[in-house]
Amino acid sequence: MRHLTVTSYNIHRGVGLDRRRDLDRIADVIAETTPDVVGLQEVIRENGVPHADQAAYIASRLGMSEIVMGETRAHGAGTYGNVVLTKLPVLGSGRCDLSCGPREPRGCLRVDLDIEGAPVHVFNCHFGLALSERRAQLALLGVFIRDSERLAGPRVLLGDFNEWHRGPVTRGLRREFSSPMRRRRTHPAMFPLFALDRIYWDAELEGEGFSVHRSRLARVASDHLPVVARLRLRHGPPRLTPYVVGDALPPPE
Repeated sequence: MRHLTVTSYNIHRGVGLDRRRDLDRIADVIAETTPDVVGLQEVIRENGVPHADQAAYIASRLGMSEIVMGETRAHGAGTYGNVVLTKLPVLGSGRCDLSCGPREPRGCLRVDLDIEGAPVHVFNCHFGLALSERRAQLALLGVFIRDSERLAGPRVLLGDFNEWHRGPVTRGLRREFSSPMRRRRTHPAMFPLFALDRIYWDAELEGEGFSVHRSRLARVASDHLPVVARLRLRHGPPRLTPYVVGDALPPPE
C-alpha cells in the first residue's frame, strides 16, 4: 500500500506573529506533521548568507534531501518564491508564472515524484490578493495543467490561494478535482478566520485524512497554519489519458 503525507505551509519568510525570524521553529512545526513532501510559500534563498537559504536550512533540519525552488522574484542577492521539499525521488519539475500586471509576482511550481514506482505530480501555488488577479491566475494555472497533460499519474494541488470566501478559485477547482472541498480556517494563525490554504487531489489518490495543524508552536511560528493531507495511492495503473481541463470541464453544480 503506497501512502503519502503532504503538508502545505506559508512560512511568511520565517517570521512569526511575535515578529521574530526563527527557522528552527518553522522546521519544528513542519516536523510535527511528519510529511513525505512539503510545499512552502514565501521562502527566501540567498546563497552564502547564514540561515538565509531558508529552503536548504529547513530541509537539513527535516532530513529531506530534495529541494526544488519555484522562483517568483529576486530577493537581495538571492530569490523568493515557492519551494517543494521531499524525501522522495524527484523525476522532474516545471514552473508557471502566475504574475498579473504590476501586482506582486506569483507562481506555481510542479514537482514530479516517484512513489514506489508510481508518478505523482505536486503543484505548489501562491495566488494574489485581488479578485480579478485570482481569476486570471486560475486561467493561467489551467493552461499549465493542460501543458502537463502528457504526464501520467495523479496530481496534488496545494498552496495559499488567498481566497477568503467561496469565489472563482473554489468553484473552478471543485470542477477540476474529485477530492472533497478542503476548506479549513488557517489565517491568521492565532485565531484563524479564513480558509486560505488548501490541498486538492485526483481520484487515483484516496484521502485518509485532512487537517489544519493547530499546535501551540504553529499558532505563533507564521501568520498561517499548515494544512496536512494523508493520502493513499489506489491500486491500478496510472491514468494515461489527458486530464479534463478548461472548456472540456462539465458545468458547475
